[in-house]
Amino acid sequence: MKHKIFLGFLTISLTQIILGAGLDLGEVQKSDLNYIAITLFVLFVLATLGITYFSNKKSKSADGFYTAGGNITGLQNGIAIAGDYMSAASFLGIVALVFTNGFDGLIYSVGFLVGWPIVLFLIAEKFRNLGKYTFADIVAYRLQSKPIRTISAISGLAVIIFYLIAQMVGAGELIEVLFGLPYTIAVIVVGILMICYVVFGGMHATTWVQIIKACLLLGGSTFMALMVLYYADFDLASWFEKAISNHKSGEAIMRPGTFLPDPVSALSLGLALMFGTAGLPHVLMRFFTVKDAKEARKSAFYATGLIGYFYILTFIIGFGAIAFLLGNPDFTDSEGKFTHPNNMAAVILAQALGGDVFFGFICAVAFATILAVVAGLAISGAGAISHDLFVNVCKNGVCDPKLEMRVTKGASVGIGILAIILGIGFENQNVAFMVGLAFAIAASVNFPIILLCIYWKNLTTKGVFWGGLIGLISVLTLVLLSKSVWVKVFHFPEAIFPYEHPAIFTMPLTFLLIFIISKLDNSERAKIDRAGFKAQDFRAQTGIGASEAIAH
Repeated sequence: MKHKIFLGFLTISLTQIILGAGLDLGEVQKSDLNYIAITLFVLFVLATLGITYFSNKKSKSADGFYTAGGNITGLQNGIAIAGDYMSAASFLGIVALVFTNGFDGLIYSVGFLVGWPIVLFLIAEKFRNLGKYTFADIVAYRLQSKPIRTISAISGLAVIIFYLIAQMVGAGELIEVLFGLPYTIAVIVVGILMICYVVFGGMHATTWVQIIKACLLLGGSTFMALMVLYYADFDLASWFEKAISNHKSGEAIMRPGTFLPDPVSALSLGLALMFGTAGLPHVLMRFFTVKDAKEARKSAFYATGLIGYFYILTFIIGFGAIAFLLGNPDFTDSEGKFTHPNNMAAVILAQALGGDVFFGFICAVAFATILAVVAGLAISGAGAISHDLFVNVCKNGVCDPKLEMRVTKGASVGIGILAIILGIGFENQNVAFMVGLAFAIAASVNFPIILLCIYWKNLTTKGVFWGGLIGLISVLTLVLLSKSVWVKVFHFPEAIFPYEHPAIFTMPLTFLLIFIISKLDNSERAKIDRAGFKAQDFRAQTGIGASEAIAH
């Protein structure tokens, strides 16, 4: 009854905040209030809060909260994974990159997509057979639980926090521009909704929020791409010629080298995006929501198809923005320069092609995108804090289920509050590097640990702990010394580390350190670690015992 009253109060409060936001905003108002966008956003919030209410009874236990009881089908989970993965950075950011740099902007699309076959063929089935709630369950299956869960949780939380900061800052800036809401209010609204989805609805509510968001985003992007092709008379040659003539770089937009002229940076970014996908804890956690390895494989298959289709659409939309916005005096100044922020290219194109109604729809979808992603991040972070650190490190794996759920929901609230504080604190900071940093950590720490744990019998606890810890410190240090932070944030004249993307250095370093330390480890614990591989591999291959409690 309490949660019903709270959700009702929250719905009324949010509606009042949003509808009243345009009355007296002073200097923070960035555009005229779009009531179509606000109406669609309120409808989305009401629908998802209703799902959260009905999902509450399914999130009382740890199994229900973390994995929705394992009752999500492969198709549903595949759509939810796509919804979790296709963030606002994917939609607005990649379109903006293509709009600005042409062909070179597609490196993000390719990198994000190519990671999914790795997940599909190397990780998905074995992950489901070995794990229970978090990716630390897999690594701790045959290795010593406490040190392994500690380093896994720290690495996972680092990815989640950096990803979350970028999403919250993006949410604030996006809603400030599109809805007329003050930045701080926008961040608070997103944080409160995230807390509600996770605390009251758990994984079941989060899954359906992500499914709805994925369908809206794919539907809106498909319509926009079709409108671009329709106005181009489905003549791709003339469409590209128009884009080339409109862009200041001319034919250079059809060649690589405009965005990442340095091949080391291009390769490093590609490695981070490709292998980082296979190490994102909030995405990997979704494989525990299905009943078996077969459904996990289906999930990865459907997600790969939907994500691949989506990135094809971003290519069409990006070049469509070049062709139809840069050549339009309504959206450019006398010198032909785009009069809006580049990140708004997709939504401004929606207005140009479909008027205020479609513009409002895309605005609401962009906000829904952020809500779905931050909910997935929050539930993954809560799992790392509660299941890994509290239950298995502090309580040695023995904990009253009710206490575990209280800690889990408390951790969810704490992450939500932290996200709000960090989102407000980083308002005027350059956070573009944070998504790249999240992927770099995932590729340089999580992915090597997961891959070697599943496939290498000589892996030891010391190898994972020290290799992972040094790898994590290396990533953070190199990013700190790079141009992204050292120059753009700290305002030093020159970066100490010459590249913005460190994965090409840190990922091999982590692999090498884990290999060397494990090989040199002759401790008694190392013998136990190596001896446990056979049983682990049997379970990973067959799934026998996957529904039982995780061994430590």
